Amino acid sequence: MKVNFNRAALADALALLASVVPARTPKPILRCVRLTAGEKEVTIRATDLEVGVNYHLYEVQVESSGDVVVPADKLTAIVRESADEVLQFEMTDSNCTIAGADSKYTIYGQDASSFPQVPGFDGEGDLEVGLQTLQSAIRQTIFATARESTRYALNGILWEIKGKKLALVATDGRRLARNRISLSAAPAKNLEASKIIVPAKTLALLEKITGDQKETVAVKFVDNQVIIAAGNVVISSNLVEGTFPKYEDIIPSDYDKKLTLQTETVLSAVRRAALLTSEESRGIRLAVSKNKLVFSCRTPETGDATIDMQIDYSGSPVEIGFNPQYIIDCLRILTESTFELELGSPDRPGLIKCGKDFLYVLMPINLS
Repeated sequence: MKVNFNRAALADALALLASVVPARTPKPILRCVRLTAGEKEVTIRATDLEVGVNYHLYEVQVESSGDVVVPADKLTAIVRESADEVLQFEMTDSNCTIAGADSKYTIYGQDASSFPQVPGFDGEGDLEVGLQTLQSAIRQTIFATARESTRYALNGILWEIKGKKLALVATDGRRLARNRISLSAAPAKNLEASKIIVPAKTLALLEKITGDQKETVAVKFVDNQVIIAAGNVVISSNLVEGTFPKYEDIIPSDYDKKLTLQTETVLSAVRRAALLTSEESRGIRLAVSKNKLVFSCRTPETGDATIDMQIDYSGSPVEIGFNPQYIIDCLRILTESTFELELGSPDRPGLIKCGKDFLYVLMPINLS
């Protein structure tokens, strides 16, 4: 194999692939990437056996085709630190030589035939959606997924397909985020009313892909895998096994205390009110009364804070406690300048709505 690479394009590819390569594994070959040179492009592959990526790189000049498997961390470091616009790769036996204007590296590789298969994308997808539309929906839900939960279903994001609508839902048991987006076309009939759980790690990869407003994503479900094609990148992943909670049951629908608030103003108020919280006292109190909203916290070991805000409200008063970080996580991903906050009694969840497609359910905490 002999190939001239555009260094910047190669660096971008390796930055994405590095998210897949495991830092620790009993299989050394998984810490590598596989470069396969065709006639006009090079495909770079990485996998941890659960998630895989095929990255098709076209900013290359292929002099001779071939295969090489090299350690991802060493290759990434060489490409990142190089100042050359073009890097020349040449493989002899299992070694890969990388040459720049004033540099030359030889990396000892491994047998390419031993590298695990990484699925590609063949044929048409089961559904299509705009890349930026899907990335926005991921950004507005992924923060609410569980981290290392023993309930595996909570480590992923539910894809709920109904007609030409796709709902993404995430929860960690204390909060829930849902966003609905429109599909480019009606999905395959076998997916109607489907509920599929895609790992958060897989969707975090998809969120990193760059593309213009017209870029679309094609998605295919094969056995217990999802394969996603976006531009020159194909992501494959095992689906999450398990049953996602019946989230519809916890979304309030009977609240009469409704406030329309400024996103940035409330975000600032919550951050300031939370400055004196501690590990033992993490909550802040929201006190709603006529034309007034007060954010406050009181911690025995630190002190207390109060932030007043004038609002348009004439309903009955209510006081309710929340984890401030959960409010901050939600408000900083909203794309609108205002949002709606709906409240019930102090022991019932709060509900945040933004636009017609996003909602966020937040469980209260006891501050007494």
